[in-house]
Amino acid sequence: MVAIPRSDYDSFCEDPDPRYPIVLIYGPNRGLVSERIDKLLKNVRGKSADDFTVVTLDGDALASDPGRISDEANTIGLFGGRRVLHIRAGSRSFADGLKPLLTGPTPEAFIAIEAGDLAKNSPLRTVCEAAKSAAVIPCYDDDARTIAALIDSSLLRAGIAMDRDAKETLVSLVGSDRLSTRAEIEKLVFYAGETKRITLPDVRAVVADASGLAIDDVLDAASAGDSKAALRALAAARAEGTSPASILNAAIRHLSSLHRMSLQVEAGEDTESVLKRNRVFWRRMDDHKRALRRLGSRSLENALIALGEAELESRRSSALADAIAERAILSLAERGKRKAS
Repeated sequence: MVAIPRSDYDSFCEDPDPRYPIVLIYGPNRGLVSERIDKLLKNVRGKSADDFTVVTLDGDALASDPGRISDEANTIGLFGGRRVLHIRAGSRSFADGLKPLLTGPTPEAFIAIEAGDLAKNSPLRTVCEAAKSAAVIPCYDDDARTIAALIDSSLLRAGIAMDRDAKETLVSLVGSDRLSTRAEIEKLVFYAGETKRITLPDVRAVVADASGLAIDDVLDAASAGDSKAALRALAAARAEGTSPASILNAAIRHLSSLHRMSLQVEAGEDTESVLKRNRVFWRRMDDHKRALRRLGSRSLENALIALGEAELESRRSSALADAIAERAILSLAERGKRKAS
């Protein structure tokens, strides 16, 4: 196996090294696997696409007929061009059928293998990683750094600028799957239109999970003791379609997190260090600091009990759920007005 540096995975797919006729692309990030396989197949064919025949094969079918891989890999194209085999791995191993191609003469065809998450000891990974003629490219879930880089490169190509707070918020909202992230970026680019700029309100209006931002506004205002802002945010969240149950459940999670951090601060740890270790989003740092100053661990415990009772009551009396949620948020804001004793 050729050891490709992680930073070169994409450049390898854009300009495949002809010394490695077999490439395995696998990982839990199915969107990224699909993206890299498509890029690899496109660039293997190059501008002379007519000289290549792409044949897609099912891995489970190959597992039942191991000899077929060698047959397909060494078949000359009908019109004389080189064949490209695109193998989609399934639940059954076809590694035994692949071994002769990895240890013997270079196959006539280029072989691109697309797989999901593979354990380190899986037969497919084992045989490819042991072979000098194979390149292996894992596709792990995107983290904040790779998501930010993806946003930057996508917007640069589109000629779109993005405000810093909008970018940070988008990074926090999208998941770890590449295709889903690209879809959200494309929606934002389309939404920006002729303005050529993406702002925080744009992200909140477009991104699928942005409803969570409205709930954050409710909870940050309430735990900081700002009842008026909390009620405004609550009305906005309800107008966006966020249910009272979602708000109450989010409040319980929020206060549980604050309670854990409050205990750490009360044990003598620095507030800033506690917030960073708990990965509090930068935009919410100041709100969390205010909440920790005002709400001690005992007050948070009592607030959690009250919220649990409100959540149970809202399920029993769904017609009163809005009023119950509003009362619970106001109660939390009243606690936040008082300095922790």
